[in-house]
Amino acid sequence: MTATVGYDDVEVGTELPERLFPLRRVDLVRYAGASGDFNPIHWSERAAADAGLPGVLAHGMLTMATATRLVTDWAGDPGAVLEVGVKFSAPVVVPDDDDGASVSVRGVVEKKLDDNRVVVNLTTRCGGEKVLMAARATVRLG
Repeated sequence: MTATVGYDDVEVGTELPERLFPLRRVDLVRYAGASGDFNPIHWSERAAADAGLPGVLAHGMLTMATATRLVTDWAGDPGAVLEVGVKFSAPVVVPDDDDGASVSVRGVVEKKLDDNRVVVNLTTRCGGEKVLMAARATVRLG
């Protein structure tokens, strides 16, 4: 897979258009199976309530991976992402319905580095609340 955007095609301030990513309970089950994280706060209303949580929560790493999809899709190659860093600031509560939660992700190129690398800042929200802080990805473009 080759990058769909080239290093010379972007400048500091280039925006990655907002995307909405749905997270449903079935996605939590799939992620639990892939990651081995079967903590019941990610599937049981009772366990989430007992823990004082507002509902069943998406896994933090699933939220981070969902935000990173904006960058991998933009770059055209998941292997182009060299580094990702975030701070978790709020949970993503996933209702038990057909819609689940909607995670919105926007990006902007913050820096151009040597070796065709760029740093993309990500803004990730759910229900209007920022769920990731200091979220950024370093990407090598063609």
